[in-house]
Amino acid sequence: MSNARELAQIPSTPSGRRNLIINGAMNVAQRGGSISITNTTGYTLDRFKIGRGSAYNFDVDVSQSTDAPTEFANSLKIDVQATATPAAGVNATLEQFIESQNTTHLNYGSSSGKYITASFWVKSNKTGTYGFQLDHYTKDRNFVNSYTINSANTWEKKTIIINPDTTGAAFDDDNEAGLRIIWHLSTGPDDIISGNRDWTTDNLFRSVTGQVNLFDSTSNEFYITGVQLEVGTVATEFEHRSYGEELALCQRYYYQWLSATSADAHALHIIGMFQSTRGFWGLSTPVAMRASPSITKIGTVTLRTPSLSSNGTVNSFSVYTHGKDSNRLSIDTAVTGGTANVYRNITFSNLTGGYKLEAEL
Repeated sequence: MSNARELAQIPSTPSGRRNLIINGAMNVAQRGGSISITNTTGYTLDRFKIGRGSAYNFDVDVSQSTDAPTEFANSLKIDVQATATPAAGVNATLEQFIESQNTTHLNYGSSSGKYITASFWVKSNKTGTYGFQLDHYTKDRNFVNSYTINSANTWEKKTIIINPDTTGAAFDDDNEAGLRIIWHLSTGPDDIISGNRDWTTDNLFRSVTGQVNLFDSTSNEFYITGVQLEVGTVATEFEHRSYGEELALCQRYYYQWLSATSADAHALHIIGMFQSTRGFWGLSTPVAMRASPSITKIGTVTLRTPSLSSNGTVNSFSVYTHGKDSNRLSIDTAVTGGTANVYRNITFSNLTGGYKLEAEL
């Protein structure tokens, strides 16, 4: 790129919301502080997930850790629970998907495409080369780079400048997956390329020669925090957002509610039973979710009369209707032992009963 063009994309005074990453400081963990991922993919701390390619068998615990560099309170920690050796085209990754309509301003697919810069803090006992990949998820385009953890058990800041994809496709202006950021943890030889690579038509996981295998010892740990992705060619100071703002951004994709009282939680929702086995109730989410979510019952949920006598057990929830860009849901509820044509309190067992709604990418 020309010096004039590069300088034009360096922000002289950072302003407004710059970071495209949600929960980059790892402060929000609605699903709980520690999650086990075995031979599958799965979300962990909010907006971050463990990815898996070609049925790779591995076992990790992912948790919110207070081990963090200066100015950060938390990090995401990956703790290897069983050794594994990558063969053929298997992969294990850490990922975040960005909603496509949040990336249209990057102007990909045109000569006015914008440079972006990724920065993050990492720490591991496993030193060496790690692959870093960006994936234009629905357009089969990817960018491959790498970083090195130089010193064991030491927080290090990494910065990667990403060229614009001027010859690929534009990001769709919709609420589907747009850009995927990938940190490679373990990669099979079939998916290794010789070195860093600019945007190319390819729909596979790709890492680089020398990629470490984080899973070669159960003593291995990997920490990351301070993740930022911003327009320009300079990694500016991390954009700290309030916990409330970060939580609201996360709740567009996942919202969990659990009873937090030492006694059962009563009368938070009222259900109308039109059959003894089925009823409906209204639920307001804190923010409009990305799409019509799934809802899952957590723990024991029962129905009670106004005098709190038991009158049915909830088997499952499902979303019946969901208005576009609305946070009002109608919840269809399957019940055993209920009574038709009455209203009942929905009661959640103390400290364990609740529900979760998911609209992840």
